[in-house]
Amino acid sequence: MADAQAAADARRTLAETAARLAAAGAPTEAVAAFEPAARRFGIPRKARLVPLGRVWRLGVLLLEEDGGVRATGRVTRAVPPGHPGHMAVSTEERREVRAAAHRGPFPAGSTVHYDADPIELTPEALTGATGPLFLEDGRVQVRWSLSASAGRDLEPYLAEREALLLDPPQGAT
Repeated sequence: MADAQAAADARRTLAETAARLAAAGAPTEAVAAFEPAARRFGIPRKARLVPLGRVWRLGVLLLEEDGGVRATGRVTRAVPPGHPGHMAVSTEERREVRAAAHRGPFPAGSTVHYDADPIELTPEALTGATGPLFLEDGRVQVRWSLSASAGRDLEPYLAEREALLLDPPQGAT
């Protein structure tokens, strides 16, 4: 019973945070699904980023406008990708993602999150979870680093991240 209440409280807290951020006009960032280059009916198709919506980045969490939450995945910017440098495979993969973001439909220079998995806010999904949100001792907690075993209660974590987003330290923007 305590776990179900904790999950319900987490959903409420996330929705309230999203409502406050929206009312304050806090800046959002794009979230998208990456589709690698492929052939379709024999026609080559470039890699692309398919928009999924807008989010507020709150540390290790991406808060959706409807109060849903995603784990922070990978991030790129919609900037010209540069020329292939025949570098490491990972470098060329990042260049391909930048190219996909640059082709659109994202504004030039904008931040685009991808590989950002939705987090299911149920007791069953949160119990024993290895991602950024988990349930322990009847409390939803945030694991601020995937290597950290301990967490921090969700509500104060969100309050701190909300404050930083709405009033960033001088020089941080």
